[in-house]
Amino acid sequence: MTQYLFTPPAVQSLPIRGKTECFPINRLFFVGRNYHAHAVEMQRPVDKSKDRPFYFTKAPQTLVHSGATVAYPPETTNYHFEMEMVVAIGKAGFRVKAEDAHTVVYGYAAGLDMTRRDLQLVARETGRPWDLGKDVEQSSVCSEIVPMEGQIVDHGAIALEVNGQTKQSSDVDRLIWNVREIIADLSLFYHLQPGDLIYTGTPDGVGAVVAGDRITGRVEGVAEIALNVGPAE
Repeated sequence: MTQYLFTPPAVQSLPIRGKTECFPINRLFFVGRNYHAHAVEMQRPVDKSKDRPFYFTKAPQTLVHSGATVAYPPETTNYHFEMEMVVAIGKAGFRVKAEDAHTVVYGYAAGLDMTRRDLQLVARETGRPWDLGKDVEQSSVCSEIVPMEGQIVDHGAIALEVNGQTKQSSDVDRLIWNVREIIADLSLFYHLQPGDLIYTGTPDGVGAVVAGDRITGRVEGVAEIALNVGPAE
């Protein structure tokens, strides 16, 4: 029996709607600038005829369940929300063809990619990695997983409010790269595994929150999500 110097971290997991089992988390992938209006908002417009999707990752330890209260993070004065639809992978897949992408889908969720925007922009402008802006403790918020094995969600309203005021409102059908295209492209670089989550991108309207704010959001036909922003530690 292997002995460890200290207790290893627990396996991160999410509840599954209608089931007693939990969904164990393997990796967290995020698609950058996947709605045209948000790409323009970030002053980095996308030309799908010339560009291809790009990705970043976060540690599974950044995962937070919907409804939680998280501390306002250190070393930022510009902490942003990003509402996203999340794809939960249920089967292994490598070099998956777009027409076969549905075969690796287990289900979907609603997610928040919380971001230290000031640090991300500094990194972007200086050509440095985004880790300090994106791979932030308690920044990958996710609802329960909704089983939809073999289904591709290609439309449905996506929206977010802060303290009841609408900030983001769009539709999943406005994704630049849809779920099939994302799975096909990402699986060229990685052997997708059960437990992988793919945050598919955020619409325009991203903005900052402060301690005391409550974030709510939803993906139509999938799930709702909530997050409370607590005081800084």
